[in-house]
Amino acid sequence: MPSQAPSTPAARLAALRDAMREHGIDAWWLPSSDPHNSEYLPEHWAGRAWLSGFDGSVGTLVVTQEAAGVWVDSRYWVQAEAQLAGSGIDLMKLQPGQADAPVRWLAEHLEAGATVGFDADVVSLASARQFERHLTPAGIRLRGDLDLLDAIWPDRPALPEAPLYAHPPAYLDESRAERLSRLRAAMAERGADWHPISTLDDIAWLTQLRGADVEFNPVFLAHLLVGRDSATLFVAPDKLDAPLTEALAADGIAVADYADWHRRLGELPKGARVLLDPAKLTLGTRRALPESATLVEAYQPSTLAKGCKSDADLAHVREVMEEDGAALCEFFAWLEDALARGGRVTELTVDEKLTAARAARPGFVSRSFATIAGFNANGALPHYRATPEAHSVIEGDGLLLIDSGGQYHGGTTDITRVVPVGTITDAHREDFTRVLKGTIALSRAHFPRDIPSPHLDAIARAPLWASGRDYGHGTGHGVGYFLNVHEGPQVIAWSAPAAPHTAMRPGMITSIEPGVYRPGQWGIRIENLAANRPAEESEFGDFLRFETLTLCPIDTRCIDVTLLDAAEADWLDAYHAEVRERLAPKLEGQALAWLEKRTRPLDRDR
Repeated sequence: MPSQAPSTPAARLAALRDAMREHGIDAWWLPSSDPHNSEYLPEHWAGRAWLSGFDGSVGTLVVTQEAAGVWVDSRYWVQAEAQLAGSGIDLMKLQPGQADAPVRWLAEHLEAGATVGFDADVVSLASARQFERHLTPAGIRLRGDLDLLDAIWPDRPALPEAPLYAHPPAYLDESRAERLSRLRAAMAERGADWHPISTLDDIAWLTQLRGADVEFNPVFLAHLLVGRDSATLFVAPDKLDAPLTEALAADGIAVADYADWHRRLGELPKGARVLLDPAKLTLGTRRALPESATLVEAYQPSTLAKGCKSDADLAHVREVMEEDGAALCEFFAWLEDALARGGRVTELTVDEKLTAARAARPGFVSRSFATIAGFNANGALPHYRATPEAHSVIEGDGLLLIDSGGQYHGGTTDITRVVPVGTITDAHREDFTRVLKGTIALSRAHFPRDIPSPHLDAIARAPLWASGRDYGHGTGHGVGYFLNVHEGPQVIAWSAPAAPHTAMRPGMITSIEPGVYRPGQWGIRIENLAANRPAEESEFGDFLRFETLTLCPIDTRCIDVTLLDAAEADWLDAYHAEVRERLAPKLEGQALAWLEKRTRPLDRDR
């Protein structure tokens, strides 16, 4: 191990190649993942970002002695190209529906007899099987018993140590024991005796605990092993205090050391029938199970249960949306006034002021993700993040895109709005209105219960496709209940597989967020959260509709009213009337005046 960590991506790449040679590894696979298959990672497992310099939330790094590349989708192409410059690592543009492109690249570039190395503790069982399908027939060996980052990263961050706390009972309508009982019923249906769970949001939901081990997401590092009549939470010592430990025990949950996970799995009874989801457990966890275990493979039951919010949950979310909407009104009123007075406002100021407005609302815990405030060309980067070293001053003419959210005890928010700065053009307004038409189209949709969520994507895109526009990201993602801002099982994206577990069910909360991005010019996205609610029942089956949950005006100054039909204009006026009615009691002064101005009915004659 080097005494001092290499200080640049190029030096880190060279150090990795030295370690590969030392261990007889011809190619190294480094995903954006951890032992919990998380999207957002504790720094200890943020190895791809540390090694490459590209810090987007997704991306796969593959390194051989002759080449290196990071595969990312279109949301990150511009960012990755800039951050990888000079690193010796190429940007590899991942196209929709081509998730296996990095594996196929390895199969094409490695000779028979070569060895691909990876850390089995951060590679899902499903991904490992993909390796076997593509690489084993080509005579390429697989080795998953190494973590080469340990060899080249001497100051690697330690695992987080934040204490756990209980989700306040006022926001819960069932007990831990009831949730475990529902899970065991699903296990029994599949004839399973044991069910290992590693996904952090599922564990937080089942145990009704929260933590701060992952930035912006109130989850904690843990594993959970559920048996027919037992449950054990594996968590680092000292993260639970005595009262919480006793409360868990009263609900039938024992506590063990996080480090004992693999050992305890290996001690399961001979012939145990183990329910697991290959996409949600790592190869390392599978290898820890006894050889005699019978695998019962199915989608993880708690993920669907967690995704379907109860009526009580939704009532709390509606209250949170009113508080969040009031904070947004206060912020936007301040922003308009500051810009009108010629004050210096930067993209960083936006984040600071918006977070402060949310923090003043009851129940606020933290942001739900890093605020995206992108002015003009920066708004064309879907996952742009301003930094002290690189950000824009908001001055002159153009569009400001703000994508932000909050974590509250009663729910999680995620909203995107675009506002005009100075004078905007007809081209701005046409793009904005086409995006708005997509938002309205999906928001108004009724659809069969259990329809695979990816099938709904075209509804939002149709108004954009009609004018030759499109966007490179999905239209919607599930949102947790004081949990992760991105959660399954539903996802509204045509490129996602329309699997049975993606069926739309009552109570699910999903974002609706079409967009248009013009690189180097501007970006537009309009995002609301919506809940699946019962609609018609007929001889053709049961139908669902969307209830829009997000409460914040959509800036009518950016709209070309001539592009809206009467039904679309009616929807927007009705939405603004509801926003005004529900938020006005929580506002006063400048913020109330701003709300009343921005929710006036459309002038349909202009």
